[in-house]
Amino acid sequence: MLASELIARFEEFAPLKLKWHHDPTGLQIGDPQQEIHKVLVTLDVRPEVVDEAIAVGADMIFAHHPVMFRPADNLDYQEPQKAMYGKIAAHHILVYAAHTNLDCAEGGMNDWLAQALQLQHVTGLVPGYREPAVKLTVTVPAAQAEMVQECLVSQHQAQVDRYALNSGEQFSVDLLKADLSAAVTAITGLVGVDNWDYQVTPLLTGGKQYAMGRIGDLVKPMTVQNFALACKAAFHVDGLRLISNQPDQLIQRVAVLGGDGGKFYQTAQQQGAQVYVTGDVYYHTGHDMLAAGISVIDPGHHIESICKPQLTRLFKKWQAENQWSLSVVASQLNTDPFTFI
Repeated sequence: MLASELIARFEEFAPLKLKWHHDPTGLQIGDPQQEIHKVLVTLDVRPEVVDEAIAVGADMIFAHHPVMFRPADNLDYQEPQKAMYGKIAAHHILVYAAHTNLDCAEGGMNDWLAQALQLQHVTGLVPGYREPAVKLTVTVPAAQAEMVQECLVSQHQAQVDRYALNSGEQFSVDLLKADLSAAVTAITGLVGVDNWDYQVTPLLTGGKQYAMGRIGDLVKPMTVQNFALACKAAFHVDGLRLISNQPDQLIQRVAVLGGDGGKFYQTAQQQGAQVYVTGDVYYHTGHDMLAAGISVIDPGHHIESICKPQLTRLFKKWQAENQWSLSVVASQLNTDPFTFI
Protein backbone atom coordinates (compact mmCIF):
# COMPACT_ATOMS: atom_id res chain seq x y z
CA MET A 1 0.00 0.00 0.00
CA LEU A 2 1.01 3.63 -0.31
CA ALA A 3 2.11 5.59 2.74
CA SER A 4 -0.39 8.27 1.72
CA GLU A 5 -3.26 5.87 2.46
CA LEU A 6 -2.23 5.43 6.09
CA ILE A 7 -1.49 9.15 6.41
CA ALA A 8 -4.90 10.11 4.99
CA ARG A 9 -6.71 7.77 7.39
CA PHE A 10 -4.72 9.04 10.34
CA GLU A 11 -5.43 12.66 9.43
CA GLU A 12 -9.15 11.87 9.52
CA PHE A 13 -8.59 10.82 13.14
CA ALA A 14 -6.22 13.69 14.02
CA PRO A 15 -6.52 16.41 11.33
CA LEU A 16 -3.57 18.70 10.74
CA LYS A 17 -5.81 21.70 11.47
CA LEU A 18 -5.62 20.65 15.15
CA LYS A 19 -1.86 21.21 15.35
CA TRP A 20 -0.55 24.26 17.14
CA HIS A 21 1.01 27.14 15.26
CA HIS A 22 4.59 26.54 14.03
CA ASP A 23 4.52 22.90 15.16
CA PRO A 24 6.36 20.72 12.59
CA THR A 25 3.69 18.02 12.48
CA GLY A 26 3.19 15.78 9.46
CA LEU A 27 5.55 14.36 6.84
CA GLN A 28 9.16 14.69 7.96
CA ILE A 29 11.24 12.67 5.51
CA GLY A 30 10.30 10.72 2.39
CA ASP A 31 7.71 10.48 -0.39
CA PRO A 32 4.10 9.79 0.67
CA GLN A 33 3.57 7.97 -2.64
CA GLN A 34 6.14 5.41 -1.53
CA GLU A 35 5.01 1.80 -1.12
CA ILE A 36 5.18 0.68 2.52
CA HIS A 37 4.97 -2.81 4.02
CA LYS A 38 5.89 -2.37 7.68
CA VAL A 39 5.45 0.55 10.07
CA LEU A 40 7.46 1.05 13.25
CA VAL A 41 5.58 3.12 15.85
CA THR A 42 7.72 5.14 18.25
CA LEU A 43 7.65 8.12 20.58
CA ASP A 44 11.00 9.52 19.44
CA VAL A 45 13.13 9.13 16.33
CA ARG A 46 16.63 8.57 17.61
CA PRO A 47 19.62 6.83 15.95
CA GLU A 48 18.92 3.62 17.87
CA VAL A 49 15.28 3.72 16.72
CA VAL A 50 16.39 4.07 13.11
CA ASP A 51 18.67 1.06 13.58
CA GLU A 52 15.70 -0.82 15.04
CA ALA A 53 13.55 0.11 12.01
CA ILE A 54 16.25 -1.22 9.67
CA ALA A 55 16.60 -4.40 11.73
CA VAL A 56 12.87 -5.21 11.64
CA GLY A 57 12.51 -4.22 7.97
CA ALA A 58 10.29 -1.19 8.49
CA ASP A 59 9.97 1.22 5.58
CA MET A 60 7.97 3.79 7.58
CA ILE A 61 8.51 5.25 11.04
CA PHE A 62 5.43 6.78 12.64
CA ALA A 63 6.47 8.96 15.58
CA HIS A 64 4.83 11.33 18.03
CA HIS A 65 7.79 13.68 18.36
CA PRO A 66 9.04 15.25 15.12
CA VAL A 67 12.50 14.17 14.05
CA MET A 68 13.11 17.65 12.61
CA PHE A 69 12.08 20.37 15.07
CA ARG A 70 14.41 22.83 13.35
CA PRO A 71 15.49 23.03 9.70
CA ALA A 72 18.93 21.60 8.99
CA ASP A 73 21.39 24.17 7.61
CA ASN A 74 23.53 21.39 6.11
CA LEU A 75 23.83 17.60 6.06
CA ASP A 76 27.23 17.24 7.67
CA TYR A 77 27.30 13.57 8.66
CA GLN A 78 29.87 14.28 11.36
CA GLU A 79 26.90 15.45 13.44
CA PRO A 80 24.92 12.48 14.85
CA GLN A 81 21.51 14.03 14.16
CA LYS A 82 22.36 14.73 10.52
CA ALA A 83 24.03 11.35 10.09
CA MET A 84 20.71 9.88 11.22
CA TYR A 85 18.90 11.80 8.46
CA GLY A 86 21.33 10.32 5.95
CA LYS A 87 20.75 6.78 7.21
CA ILE A 88 16.97 7.26 7.01
CA ALA A 89 17.25 8.45 3.40
CA ALA A 90 19.75 5.74 2.44
CA HIS A 91 17.35 3.03 3.61
CA HIS A 92 14.31 4.70 1.98
CA ILE A 93 12.44 5.00 5.28
CA LEU A 94 9.56 7.46 5.36
CA VAL A 95 9.13 9.36 8.63
CA TYR A 96 5.84 10.90 9.71
CA ALA A 97 5.25 12.75 13.00
CA ALA A 98 1.89 13.24 14.67
CA HIS A 99 2.61 15.80 17.36
CA THR A 100 0.19 18.45 18.62
CA ASN A 101 -2.62 17.23 16.36
CA LEU A 102 -2.46 13.89 18.23
CA ASP A 103 -2.29 15.80 21.53
CA CYS A 104 -5.56 17.59 20.72
CA ALA A 105 -7.43 14.82 18.90
CA GLU A 106 -10.44 13.23 20.55
CA GLY A 107 -9.35 9.75 21.59
CA GLY A 108 -5.71 10.79 21.20
CA MET A 109 -2.69 11.36 23.43
CA ASN A 110 -4.26 13.26 26.30
CA ASP A 111 -7.31 11.03 26.43
CA TRP A 112 -4.96 8.04 26.71
CA LEU A 113 -3.18 9.72 29.62
CA ALA A 114 -6.50 10.58 31.31
CA GLN A 115 -7.61 6.96 30.91
CA ALA A 116 -4.35 5.74 32.46
CA LEU A 117 -5.19 7.88 35.51
CA GLN A 118 -8.79 6.59 35.46
CA LEU A 119 -10.22 10.10 35.33
CA GLN A 120 -14.00 10.48 35.14
CA HIS A 121 -16.14 13.23 33.52
CA VAL A 122 -13.21 14.31 31.36
CA THR A 123 -13.21 17.57 29.38
CA GLY A 124 -10.60 19.59 27.49
CA LEU A 125 -8.08 21.75 29.36
CA VAL A 126 -6.33 24.30 27.11
CA PRO A 127 -8.49 25.52 24.19
CA GLY A 128 -6.96 24.95 20.76
CA TYR A 129 -8.54 24.80 17.32
CA ARG A 130 -12.27 25.52 17.13
CA GLU A 131 -14.23 23.99 14.25
CA PRO A 132 -16.79 26.67 13.24
CA ALA A 133 -20.47 25.96 12.71
CA VAL A 134 -22.65 26.85 9.73
CA LYS A 135 -26.38 26.83 9.06
CA LEU A 136 -27.34 24.78 6.01
CA THR A 137 -30.69 25.73 4.46
CA VAL A 138 -31.98 23.24 1.89
CA THR A 139 -34.96 23.47 -0.47
CA VAL A 140 -36.06 20.23 -2.14
CA PRO A 141 -39.14 18.91 -3.99
CA ALA A 142 -41.90 17.77 -1.64
CA ALA A 143 -41.72 14.20 -2.98
CA GLN A 144 -38.13 13.84 -1.75
CA ALA A 145 -38.47 15.70 1.53
CA GLU A 146 -38.75 12.65 3.78
CA MET A 147 -35.56 11.11 2.36
CA VAL A 148 -33.65 14.34 2.85
CA GLN A 149 -34.84 14.78 6.44
CA GLU A 150 -33.91 11.20 7.30
CA CYS A 151 -30.48 11.72 5.73
CA LEU A 152 -29.78 14.89 7.72
CA VAL A 153 -30.97 13.43 11.02
CA SER A 154 -29.22 10.06 10.67
CA GLN A 155 -25.90 11.40 9.41
CA HIS A 156 -25.51 14.43 11.65
CA GLN A 157 -27.63 13.69 14.74
CA ALA A 158 -28.77 17.30 14.70
CA GLN A 159 -32.01 19.20 15.20
CA VAL A 160 -33.59 19.69 11.77
CA ASP A 161 -36.20 22.43 11.25
CA ARG A 162 -38.68 21.81 8.43
CA TYR A 163 -40.93 24.29 6.60
CA ALA A 164 -43.53 23.89 3.85
CA LEU A 165 -43.07 26.18 0.81
CA ASN A 166 -45.03 26.62 -2.39
CA SER A 167 -41.98 25.35 -4.26
CA GLY A 168 -41.42 22.30 -2.04
CA GLU A 169 -39.98 21.72 1.42
CA GLN A 170 -37.24 23.61 3.20
CA PHE A 171 -34.90 22.28 5.90
CA SER A 172 -32.56 24.16 8.18
CA VAL A 173 -29.83 22.49 10.23
CA ASP A 174 -26.73 23.63 12.11
CA LEU A 175 -23.61 21.66 11.16
CA LEU A 176 -19.91 21.75 11.76
CA LYS A 177 -18.21 23.35 8.77
CA ALA A 178 -16.16 20.16 8.41
CA ASP A 179 -19.38 18.16 7.87
CA LEU A 180 -20.83 20.48 5.22
CA SER A 181 -19.26 18.83 2.17
CA ALA A 182 -20.48 15.38 3.22
CA ALA A 183 -24.03 16.71 3.75
CA VAL A 184 -24.13 18.38 0.32
CA THR A 185 -22.77 15.24 -1.36
CA ALA A 186 -25.33 13.01 0.38
CA ILE A 187 -28.30 15.20 -0.56
CA THR A 188 -27.08 15.52 -4.13
CA GLY A 189 -26.98 11.73 -4.31
CA LEU A 190 -30.62 11.57 -3.16
CA VAL A 191 -32.25 14.30 -5.25
CA GLY A 192 -29.82 14.95 -8.13
CA VAL A 193 -27.73 17.98 -8.94
CA ASP A 194 -30.46 20.16 -10.46
CA ASN A 195 -33.43 19.37 -8.22
CA TRP A 196 -32.51 21.26 -5.11
CA ASP A 197 -31.01 24.49 -3.81
CA TYR A 198 -29.10 25.33 -0.68
CA GLN A 199 -27.56 28.24 1.21
CA VAL A 200 -24.78 28.24 3.79
CA THR A 201 -24.62 30.85 6.56
CA PRO A 202 -21.61 31.07 8.93
CA LEU A 203 -22.58 31.03 12.63
CA LEU A 204 -20.85 33.03 15.34
CA THR A 205 -21.75 30.53 18.06
CA GLY A 206 -21.71 26.76 18.32
CA GLY A 207 -19.05 24.72 16.62
CA LYS A 208 -16.65 22.30 18.27
CA GLN A 209 -13.80 23.22 20.56
CA TYR A 210 -10.69 21.03 20.56
CA ALA A 211 -8.22 21.23 23.42
CA MET A 212 -4.75 20.31 24.59
CA GLY A 213 -4.75 18.40 27.87
CA ARG A 214 -7.66 17.00 29.88
CA ILE A 215 -9.28 17.63 33.26
CA GLY A 216 -11.50 15.27 35.22
CA ASP A 217 -12.18 13.62 38.55
CA LEU A 218 -10.62 10.65 40.31
CA VAL A 219 -12.96 7.76 41.09
CA LYS A 220 -12.50 8.55 44.79
CA PRO A 221 -10.50 11.14 46.73
CA MET A 222 -6.93 10.38 47.78
CA THR A 223 -4.03 12.35 49.17
CA VAL A 224 -1.62 14.16 46.88
CA GLN A 225 1.14 11.82 48.08
CA ASN A 226 -0.84 8.66 47.31
CA PHE A 227 -1.91 10.03 43.94
CA ALA A 228 1.76 10.67 43.10
CA LEU A 229 2.49 7.02 43.88
CA ALA A 230 -0.49 6.01 41.71
CA CYS A 231 1.01 8.07 38.84
CA LYS A 232 4.29 6.15 39.19
CA ALA A 233 2.40 2.90 38.79
CA ALA A 234 0.11 4.10 36.01
CA PHE A 235 2.95 5.44 33.88
CA HIS A 236 5.54 2.77 34.79
CA VAL A 237 8.18 5.27 35.88
CA ASP A 238 10.93 4.68 38.44
CA GLY A 239 10.69 8.20 39.81
CA LEU A 240 8.90 11.50 39.47
CA ARG A 241 8.97 15.01 40.89
CA LEU A 242 6.28 16.18 43.32
CA ILE A 243 5.75 19.91 43.73
CA SER A 244 3.44 20.46 46.69
CA ASN A 245 3.12 22.34 49.98
CA GLN A 246 0.38 19.98 51.11
CA PRO A 247 1.12 16.33 50.20
CA ASP A 248 -1.48 15.13 52.74
CA GLN A 249 -4.34 17.11 51.15
CA LEU A 250 -7.27 15.03 49.91
CA ILE A 251 -7.79 15.72 46.22
CA GLN A 252 -10.15 14.55 43.49
CA ARG A 253 -10.00 17.09 40.62
CA VAL A 254 -6.99 16.38 38.36
CA ALA A 255 -5.65 17.90 35.14
CA VAL A 256 -3.16 16.19 32.84
CA LEU A 257 -1.20 17.43 29.83
CA GLY A 258 1.41 15.27 28.14
CA GLY A 259 4.78 16.76 27.31
CA ASP A 260 6.10 20.15 28.42
CA GLY A 261 2.99 21.70 29.98
CA GLY A 262 4.29 23.70 32.91
CA LYS A 263 3.17 27.01 31.42
CA PHE A 264 -0.47 25.92 31.59
CA TYR A 265 -0.66 25.32 35.36
CA GLN A 266 -2.74 28.48 35.89
CA THR A 267 -5.28 27.26 33.34
CA ALA A 268 -5.51 23.98 35.23
CA GLN A 269 -5.98 25.81 38.52
CA GLN A 270 -8.62 28.14 37.08
CA GLN A 271 -10.61 25.08 36.00
CA GLY A 272 -10.57 23.71 39.52
CA ALA A 273 -7.67 21.25 39.33
CA GLN A 274 -6.16 20.45 42.72
CA VAL A 275 -3.33 18.51 41.10
CA TYR A 276 -1.77 19.03 37.68
CA VAL A 277 0.17 16.22 35.98
CA THR A 278 2.65 17.30 33.29
CA GLY A 279 6.30 17.00 32.29
CA ASP A 280 9.43 19.12 32.10
CA VAL A 281 8.54 21.58 34.87
CA TYR A 282 11.19 24.30 35.17
CA TYR A 283 12.75 25.25 38.51
CA HIS A 284 11.33 28.78 38.76
CA THR A 285 7.96 27.64 37.43
CA GLY A 286 7.94 25.12 40.29
CA HIS A 287 8.31 27.98 42.78
CA ASP A 288 5.42 29.80 41.12
CA MET A 289 3.28 26.66 41.37
CA LEU A 290 3.99 26.37 45.09
CA ALA A 291 3.13 30.04 45.62
CA ALA A 292 -0.13 29.57 43.72
CA GLY A 293 -1.12 26.68 45.98
CA ILE A 294 -1.51 23.99 43.32
CA SER A 295 0.16 20.59 43.60
CA VAL A 296 1.98 19.41 40.48
CA ILE A 297 3.29 15.98 39.58
CA ASP A 298 6.02 15.75 36.95
CA PRO A 299 6.40 12.11 35.85
CA GLY A 300 8.49 13.17 32.85
CA HIS A 301 7.96 13.77 29.16
CA HIS A 302 8.45 10.11 28.36
CA ILE A 303 4.98 9.12 29.68
CA GLU A 304 3.83 9.98 26.17
CA SER A 305 5.29 6.61 25.16
CA ILE A 306 1.75 5.45 25.91
CA CYS A 307 1.23 6.31 22.23
CA LYS A 308 3.20 3.23 21.11
CA PRO A 309 0.68 0.54 22.11
CA GLN A 310 -2.28 2.82 21.45
CA LEU A 311 -1.27 3.78 17.90
CA THR A 312 -0.22 0.21 17.12
CA ARG A 313 -3.67 -1.01 18.18
CA LEU A 314 -5.37 1.72 16.13
CA PHE A 315 -3.33 1.01 12.98
CA LYS A 316 -3.96 -2.72 13.23
CA LYS A 317 -7.68 -2.02 13.48
CA TRP A 318 -7.59 0.12 10.33
CA GLN A 319 -5.43 -2.49 8.59
CA ALA A 320 -8.10 -5.13 9.22
CA GLU A 321 -10.98 -2.85 8.22
CA ASN A 322 -9.32 -1.79 4.96
CA GLN A 323 -7.51 -5.06 4.22
CA TRP A 324 -4.23 -3.22 3.88
CA SER A 325 -1.15 -5.27 3.08
CA LEU A 326 0.71 -3.82 6.04
CA SER A 327 2.25 -4.96 9.30
CA VAL A 328 2.61 -2.68 12.31
CA VAL A 329 5.05 -3.05 15.20
CA ALA A 330 5.76 -0.92 18.24
CA SER A 331 9.32 0.10 19.03
CA GLN A 332 10.75 -1.94 21.90
CA LEU A 333 13.27 0.74 22.86
CA ASN A 334 13.07 3.09 25.82
CA THR A 335 14.04 6.55 24.55
CA ASP A 336 13.77 8.33 27.91
CA PRO A 337 17.10 10.18 28.26
CA PHE A 338 16.82 10.19 32.08
CA THR A 339 17.69 7.39 34.50
CA PHE A 340 16.75 7.49 38.18
CA ILE A 341 19.55 6.26 40.47
